[in-house]
Amino acid sequence: MDKLALQLREDAEKIDAGISAELDARLAASLHGVKPESVRHPQRESKSFSFWWASSLTGVAAAALIIVVANLRTPEPVPVAAGTTPAPLVAGTTPAPLVLPSIEWNTKSAVLTSPLEQEIDNLQSDLKKAEEVVKQDIDRLF
Repeated sequence: MDKLALQLREDAEKIDAGISAELDARLAASLHGVKPESVRHPQRESKSFSFWWASSLTGVAAAALIIVVANLRTPEPVPVAAGTTPAPLVAGTTPAPLVLPSIEWNTKSAVLTSPLEQEIDNLQSDLKKAEEVVKQDIDRLF
């Protein structure tokens, strides 16, 4: 053993750790005086009528506020086609129809090229082969 271990052992032997009779009596009294706590289930708090009333009013106020805010927003202006002027709206009249410029669509139908046609043929032949293999497996199993 090294010096530190020897010194600690010698110091520990010199310690007199006795329990006085008074301390022993107090420990015994505290151990005997302790009773296990009974398990208490938390009781549900009953909410009063005023809580229900306040929450209902809050919900109604929030809904009314949302409706008011949604109705107060100004609608976005409708874009007018170039070269036309919007007709002023007069009470009791219907607005003029909006005229949009026509767009010339230059379209051509897609033509399948030979690589795509070859790919379709390959896929169809693969499906036929797979169908034959499945039929053979079913015949073999049953």
